[in-house]
Amino acid sequence: MDDLRYGTRDKRGNWSPNQALDIAPFWRGKFGELGPWLLGYVWPHNTVFMLVTLAYWYLVLPSWDTMKTITAGWVLLLLAVNAAGIFVMYGSVELFYYTRRKQGTRFKYNPKFPDDQPSDMFWFKSQNIDNFLRTFLLSIPIWTMIEVFTLWCFANGYSNWQTSDTSWPWLLTLIVLVPAIHEIHFFCGHWLLHQGPLYKWIHAIHHNSNNPSPWSSMSMHPVESSFFFSEMMWHLILFSHPFIALFQLTGTAYGAIVGHIGFDKLELTEEGAMDSHAYTHYLHHKYFEVNYGGDGLIPLDKWFGTWHDGTKESDELMKERFRRKKERLKAAQQAGQPETSVSQQN
Repeated sequence: MDDLRYGTRDKRGNWSPNQALDIAPFWRGKFGELGPWLLGYVWPHNTVFMLVTLAYWYLVLPSWDTMKTITAGWVLLLLAVNAAGIFVMYGSVELFYYTRRKQGTRFKYNPKFPDDQPSDMFWFKSQNIDNFLRTFLLSIPIWTMIEVFTLWCFANGYSNWQTSDTSWPWLLTLIVLVPAIHEIHFFCGHWLLHQGPLYKWIHAIHHNSNNPSPWSSMSMHPVESSFFFSEMMWHLILFSHPFIALFQLTGTAYGAIVGHIGFDKLELTEEGAMDSHAYTHYLHHKYFEVNYGGDGLIPLDKWFGTWHDGTKESDELMKERFRRKKERLKAAQQAGQPETSVSQQN
């Protein structure tokens, strides 16, 4: 496919789409756009996450009596399934589009590949090895630990478990709202991790991969991983159901790849490609202080002035925000106050 039909490439080879990002149409009063938006909301990502959740629910989870006690058997089973699922999903994209480079740099935001850029910032000077090891040695065990604890709480009645026969309208609504819960949880914690020492000691590990690939998705400090996967635990407080809690976690874990694919489209055939929806979070990795949340379902970035839609206008607004920030820091230094930084810049 000719990626220049859909976007432009600058003199450094960086590709960007022609169409600017936008928040959900109901926030803009564009109700005529709801049809296509709803289709994109359901397909393909949330459909895949629901199918994965159903597979866990019917094929992986043991009985609730078993989960009343935390034992090595079912804990290790979940750990193995989680690791295998991520290896297959993330690894497939990595293999075809980064190792074999099936479509070269077509639709790739940053034309460089992590394999070609060794750096002392990473274990063994390799972003891929570093990201892979952090994913499987740290993030997946933490994900499993939170998953086990939450299921144990449900099994022992430490929750507001609602039954589907009496509360199905609310539970159905809650299923639809799962991505909104994710955006709010992710924005709040993610913004916090960009503050001062939290960034320096914790979140900077993830941002070392400023040219992310699939293995970057879960390459985090353990503290960040704990926050990231903890959104499942909201369903212990909410009037919810363990299936919805599992769907929340599935969308978080398997969905982390969405913002780290690095390509705007993944070519499936010579004339067909799947939109990745990766651009919003790619811009965050590129500019650091924009797009802390998601794709605009709950447009917290828009409301708090950190939204970047990929246009030159957003570039100018961002630069002006950075200029004002530097002026505040300079004024604070001159007044003898301690310097604080919202985050680190590349």
